[in-house]
Amino acid sequence: MFPNLTRDDVFRLETRRLWLRWPTAKDVPAIVTLAGERAVAETTSHIPHPLERHAVDEFLVTVRGANSAGTGLTLALARREAPGSLIGLIGIAGAEDAPHLGYWLGRPWWGHGLMSEAAAALVHAFFAYSGGERLTVGALPGNGASQRVIAKTGFRWVEQRLTPCPARGGQRALDWFALERAEWERARAAAAPDLALAS
Repeated sequence: MFPNLTRDDVFRLETRRLWLRWPTAKDVPAIVTLAGERAVAETTSHIPHPLERHAVDEFLVTVRGANSAGTGLTLALARREAPGSLIGLIGIAGAEDAPHLGYWLGRPWWGHGLMSEAAAALVHAFFAYSGGERLTVGALPGNGASQRVIAKTGFRWVEQRLTPCPARGGQRALDWFALERAEWERARAAAAPDLALAS
């Protein structure tokens, strides 16, 4: 799915305020603390509460392996002025014919548009580097902040479906969204400056 460019742990994406880099073992304490906070865990269908360190260790081995193989791309979010300090995670995983975007952000950084910035960068990387045709993302119906990130990134609502919820047992209803390559390309073209008019 992802090219050799992304498969080395020196790969990173930079935005105006963030570095998106491979997560490392040094990030484990921050992940346990931030993702393990009940308010954060409850916004997702996959993060258990309480979050145990061994689960984070296993998760990092899995996502770093997927990053190396190019079957996924999970990146740590860090502010540009503190690139070693993780504040959240974002990633694209799943089968090549059904890649899926997922993310969480530590509560101290909520409400500042950081996840929208990170999501735009990773979605751009997905369509620009992977050759993928379609990307999906899900959000809990009551998670307005996540739904705003999804809308700003250009996804459209597809359906509401019951999804397995390993962190809570059973299933939860999720709003499901999709973004097609053609839609991404149209939005990108519309956002590009018209240099002929600028001269």
